[in-house]
Amino acid sequence: MNLLIDNIGELVTNVEGTGEGGPLGIRRKAALLVEDGEVAWIGPARYAPAAARRIDADGRAVLPGFVDSHAHLVFAGDRAAEFAARMAGQPYTGGGIRTTVAATRAASDDRLRETVGRLRVEALRQGTTTIEIKSGYGLNVADEARSLRIATEYTAETTFLGAHVVPTEYADRPDDYVGLVCGPMLRAALPYAKWIDVFCERGAFDADHARAILTVGQAAGLGVRVHANQLGPGPGVRLAVELGAASADHCTHLSDADVEALAGSETVATLLPGAEFSTRSPYPDARRLLDAGVTVALATDCNPGSSYTSSLPFCVALAVREMGMTPAEAVWAATAGGARALRRADAGVLRPGVPADLSILDAPSYLHLAYRPGVPLIIQVLHNGVPQWQP
Repeated sequence: MNLLIDNIGELVTNVEGTGEGGPLGIRRKAALLVEDGEVAWIGPARYAPAAARRIDADGRAVLPGFVDSHAHLVFAGDRAAEFAARMAGQPYTGGGIRTTVAATRAASDDRLRETVGRLRVEALRQGTTTIEIKSGYGLNVADEARSLRIATEYTAETTFLGAHVVPTEYADRPDDYVGLVCGPMLRAALPYAKWIDVFCERGAFDADHARAILTVGQAAGLGVRVHANQLGPGPGVRLAVELGAASADHCTHLSDADVEALAGSETVATLLPGAEFSTRSPYPDARRLLDAGVTVALATDCNPGSSYTSSLPFCVALAVREMGMTPAEAVWAATAGGARALRRADAGVLRPGVPADLSILDAPSYLHLAYRPGVPLIIQVLHNGVPQWQP
């Protein structure tokens, strides 16, 4: 059965050279036909074909589904008190990760599944149709494999983050923990993981340990991602570029050499403004990266400690207000940019032949995502061509 979305006032396609041109490829007074879960046709509304079902967009804006390329959804426990302490002036160090590790290890599969499912629905309601989910709160062989197995029930984009921090029981033996991650833990994770990631940061893993873990994962067939340069200057970004990583994530504290390396590579700089908002830390300078020619993505970093938000519209608004991005750049970064960070050509874009993943806004333009922050503007989401609720 096919479905026509008609009377679209503004259609963001992210296909350059389309419509008004520019990276968003905007079409006015458009229509879009869905068949067998894919976009089958896009054109002027006056030429719209007949269809078995029809949604009248009534002049509203339609844009590709958001692509959240960095999220930590498999966890248990609550860290609201830690957030309150930060708002009272306590600095963020990343140490609260171990609190979540203890709660996650103690939780049942059903409890973890309930959390992932709840957050996945939250994200979908806010327009996220493609999401990456990391492990990283198990930090032993059984719980890392379990986290990834549960994550595969909700997404194909799963990331092994056994190297999140060194767990308490290995605090005095970090080399032994790296050996565990590179050996038994990686082998247990492989059936469920597409990517491997390392938190390359002071208090987590240095460049040598990070390189060892990432190269072993890469040799095993996993794509590379890196938590890089969040808490201060460091080697993470250049290590990501060296290894041909799909993305370097956070990118808050960058040297000129870091920016130059990113600009000369295919590694996407994934910026996570929810983390800066929630930790009262300096925001990344997106303008500097964009002006240098770096490909930029936006993601939520949804996690219980440093960025407990599943809302990419919120991150778009933060990026415009705090990081020097234009509304068009921020929307592209949260859709096509996120797809680049996952090396997906079939997400974050609307053209014939790709999955019909899209959002309808209760607004005439994508500009309203930043213009009206905090307002629930998304009134309908299609995922693989299927409306997700009744508007």
